[in-house]
Amino acid sequence: MTFLPSHSLLRAAVVASLVLAAGTAAHAHGIWFAQRSGDLALIYGEGGEDLDAAKRLPLVTTVAGYDAAGRPLRTALEAAGKLALVDVREQPAVVAAVLDNGIWTKAADGRWFKKRKSEVPGAVTSGHNLKYAVHLRAPLERPLAALPAHTLQIVPVDAALPATLGQPLRLRVLYRGQPAAGVPVLADLVNDPDGTPVTTAVDGTVTIAVRNQGLNVIAAKLDAPPQDPAVTDKTEHLATLSFRLAHAPE
Repeated sequence: MTFLPSHSLLRAAVVASLVLAAGTAAHAHGIWFAQRSGDLALIYGEGGEDLDAAKRLPLVTTVAGYDAAGRPLRTALEAAGKLALVDVREQPAVVAAVLDNGIWTKAADGRWFKKRKSEVPGAVTSGHNLKYAVHLRAPLERPLAALPAHTLQIVPVDAALPATLGQPLRLRVLYRGQPAAGVPVLADLVNDPDGTPVTTAVDGTVTIAVRNQGLNVIAAKLDAPPQDPAVTDKTEHLATLSFRLAHAPE
């Protein structure tokens, strides 16, 4: 994997025709990275609620680390109680993971079942749910490019992140490595999961104000056609981009 300059991304075709539902990134569990007792952990949750991530380690299909220039580094996830801790001994600038949460179907009474829609009488909706997370731990030498296995991804347009909250941050949403228009982006999945999202432009870009002088977890959601309409109604992709700003000097 290599990092590519942002102008390379602009040559990609827009895939707005694949965006079937403009739901927000809220109302769905996602994955992201955050510190827990000084260690970096993969979090599975929604809003301020994070659940047993260690129990979900068998669902993680990919975990990867990269240095500031985009060169792969060794990393792994390890269970520690209910936490899923990241091996950062090689000091990656970027860590990333993909979790396949399988098929979930909502019944008429509002309950959710991990079954195909044909297995749930009166099924209201059914989807194959895929979660993606990218975390920036250190400054990059060049803008982040599409990562392997990340069907949906949020990338900063510039290599350097803002230093303080409130500053504008220009992002691009990629679907299958190409800019995706019409995708809702939520500025703060953890602290404001019901906030109003901003929709990406024709070139896949969106500008948000950095929300926190600390951990920021930005989310994007895209509903794509199902692999098999007889099994599910859609394939739901939920991606996060997280990073932590240092405390402002006193």
